[in-house]
Amino acid sequence: MLMSEVQRVIEQVSRDRGIDREVLIKTLEEALRSAARKKFGTKVDLEVRYNEELGEIEVFQFKNVVEKVTEPDLEIDLEEGRKLDPECEVGDSLGAKMDTTTFGRIAAQSAKQVIIQKMKDAERNVVYESFINRKGEIINGIVQRIDKGDIIVNLGRTEAILPVREQVPKENYRRGDRIRAYILDVLQESRGPQIILSRSHPRFLVALFKTEVPEISEGIVNIMAAAREPGIRAKIAVASNDLDIDPVGACVGMKGTRVQSVVHELKGEKIDIIPWHSDPAKFVCNALAPAEISRVVIDEANRSMEVIVPDEYLSVAIGKRGQNVRLACKLTGWNIDVQSETNYGEAMRIGYDSLMSLPGVGPSIADALYEHGLYSIEEIANASLEELIQIKGISEQKAQALLETIRQILKKTGKNEHNQNDSEGSDTTAPQASPEEAAGGSEDADDVTGSQEQI
Repeated sequence: MLMSEVQRVIEQVSRDRGIDREVLIKTLEEALRSAARKKFGTKVDLEVRYNEELGEIEVFQFKNVVEKVTEPDLEIDLEEGRKLDPECEVGDSLGAKMDTTTFGRIAAQSAKQVIIQKMKDAERNVVYESFINRKGEIINGIVQRIDKGDIIVNLGRTEAILPVREQVPKENYRRGDRIRAYILDVLQESRGPQIILSRSHPRFLVALFKTEVPEISEGIVNIMAAAREPGIRAKIAVASNDLDIDPVGACVGMKGTRVQSVVHELKGEKIDIIPWHSDPAKFVCNALAPAEISRVVIDEANRSMEVIVPDEYLSVAIGKRGQNVRLACKLTGWNIDVQSETNYGEAMRIGYDSLMSLPGVGPSIADALYEHGLYSIEEIANASLEELIQIKGISEQKAQALLETIRQILKKTGKNEHNQNDSEGSDTTAPQASPEEAAGGSEDADDVTGSQEQI
């Protein structure tokens, strides 16, 4: 290879493949070192380096100067040594430049294989390094092929995969179609970097809004949470760092242009944009909009809420096939149990009657128990003696008697403190929504607008 040819190849490959010039030089040096060892064996002392001035890879063989040569590949006598260096002495190490054309065909083939492999490794590293910092971005590509349901996307310099699990149901793509997706992960594998894409992840929705809403990209408006049932419906909760900017309005845009752009990219997926609130109860109420909320009962220990709504809003709160309440649970991170006022009132009445049936419990004590969140004998059984003593009208002696009485009642009815909440057929258990109510009522329930913006 001519002097200028080596430089030209290094510069061209570096430019075309995006591989660092130093990586290419080290690859060529290693290839020639491998070729030399194939030709002369592993004992030979070799040094391979790139000469910047001459633009070529040089190979030097070093030999020790000795009085009598016993290993010609490793030693040189003093007379021959002084032909190379007149001032050399016994014990010195002398290097002589080798003619790389003498390496032979097998050695040259070995060098070629090393270069090809190193080039592939270098390209893989370049691809990995260029994409690892792009996780969380949206990228455009072209559908290359479909392999067992997975979509292989051509990104130009490399390919990415959109697995079946990350696709939106009912979305169909053919070879040559343009596709926009979210970079979910970048993996470094033995066969090369694996770029995983997603169109169903909630963060794809967040990234789309970030591209459409300047206030989000500037950090003025924040998307605090997002939940999706891909291809059907989604909810996002937004908050503003500027009191003068309405976060919901900023995401909707003038005449809905901003949110409509996102809806169009998601092929018609409905999007509810709701205001985030630091108070969990208010946040849950916002998430269940457009349903009106009458009352919220919070269970901090189990991170659950019992939400009571007017009877006419039960189907709206639950949503079609339970979709609205299911998305609200995902969005808020709370387990939400929606009940109608009628069912809740009936459950409260049954619980109140069970309290009134206890010996020594009159209306005043029953009301006091209710005020402390003890609505049934099962809930009193789970309360401690200290909690009961804090209630007005209940002394320590009365509390002990009350707990003993309740234990006897639960024992007779086959309940105990461990399974009472799981028992079936109890008059004190709050009635659940009927199958028709759980289905979410009519389809029109999804299209009702309330305090949230809905597209």
